[in-house]
Amino acid sequence: VQRALMKGENPLEALEALQDVVDIIHGQYPNVSDENVGFGSTIFAEKPGDGSAREQAASCQKVLGGWANIAREYATKRYRSNLMNWGMLPFLIKEEELPFSNLDFIFLPGIRQEIETGCEEVKAFAVKDGRMEAFSLHLGELTKREKDIILAGCLINYNAV
Repeated sequence: VQRALMKGENPLEALEALQDVVDIIHGQYPNVSDENVGFGSTIFAEKPGDGSAREQAASCQKVLGGWANIAREYATKRYRSNLMNWGMLPFLIKEEELPFSNLDFIFLPGIRQEIETGCEEVKAFAVKDGRMEAFSLHLGELTKREKDIILAGCLINYNAV
């Protein structure tokens, strides 16, 4: 999908299920288009970042299209920092029962503005079964530098500016 966007092609043709998702989103957010939305993968883990492969784990996710992690907590501050350095969002979720399942789509309206303004709680939607189910994700406190790194796309882009 991201490759299609980068080539100027229609992302809805790259993944058939995406058209249904976009149709559902348009019910509440009619201005969403391929010009103001991005597509990336997200993983959920109870407590990611434990072990010696923290740096590689974040970089591998990014190379494979990762845009975010969702966790109940992060094993180390370093892993959370690695996510941000690779331009991924380190979300926390507080709900006991997850509002999404494997292969569901998660829509984050206005996420760039949420990061810019320092919003700690982010409105999210699980798009599934023909509807959008609202839930909250949390970024916790982000320093100005961390926000700038994420908004630049990654630490390399941030340092190039």
